[in-house]
Amino acid sequence: MKLLKVFLEYLEIERGRSPRTLANYRHYLERFLNQAKIKRPRDITEERVRKFRLWLNRTTNDKGQSLSRKTQSYHLIALRTFLKYCARRDIETLAPEKIELAKLPSRDIDLPDIEDVERLLTAPQGQSLGSLRNRTILELLFSTGLRISELVALNRDSINFKRGEFSIRGKGGRVRVVFLSPRAAEALKEYLKHRTDTEEALFAGTQKKPGRLTVRQIQRLIGRYAVKAGIAKKVTPHTLRHLFATDLLINGADLRSVQALLGHASITTTQIYTHLTDKQLKEIHKSFHGVRRK
Repeated sequence: MKLLKVFLEYLEIERGRSPRTLANYRHYLERFLNQAKIKRPRDITEERVRKFRLWLNRTTNDKGQSLSRKTQSYHLIALRTFLKYCARRDIETLAPEKIELAKLPSRDIDLPDIEDVERLLTAPQGQSLGSLRNRTILELLFSTGLRISELVALNRDSINFKRGEFSIRGKGGRVRVVFLSPRAAEALKEYLKHRTDTEEALFAGTQKKPGRLTVRQIQRLIGRYAVKAGIAKKVTPHTLRHLFATDLLINGADLRSVQALLGHASITTTQIYTHLTDKQLKEIHKSFHGVRRK
């Protein structure tokens, strides 16, 4: 369908979507168009969408596993976005509100405790360039709640040390201000002081392997230090983002502020962290409720 190409160009130019998002939308929509045998927008009907949803629910991936509810939902979100685009341009097709998303189960986040986190942040020992860099990566992720893609995209001139902050263009092209903690700023200054290369990337390989670090390289080094710190739970760069948000909420930050600091488009996304503070609420209830009846 020619309109698919125009729609993807609209997402890229007018909505500022990333290449990865565009690739995902193309994959989801092409799967729908092929499976439902859609040639023109007017061919999209409730019945064809219903049959496609059944197919998604019954199909399996290369490993023989059923598609997760989340993956199935992504297909429908892409289709609904496409239908909204058609509606705005008065193209005859199915109304986007006809597609209802299935309710997803709430996310269960199992995080390391604060003692584990402290061991992780101090796991890179020594004053070698690699150790200084890795310690800085851990401190920066915990201090800022950056996504891993945002971290690897940083350049040396991204950081304003005088103000202790920097701007980042995150998911969906949204720009937000990110703040450095004193420990992260100190680690970053020490790391950059030992850099002798001319690579513009903030986090680069050592002299043996120059160039900007990749997402995969940082994922591996965090996993390695988690094992070194004796943490049994799985630890990823996104774990540190979760820890950043949880730490703010437990210490009294409001949900809207945490939403802004994380760069979430919707506060609903931020609300996944509220159940992690239930323990604190239990202590408040125990301390203040029914005191006069004791």
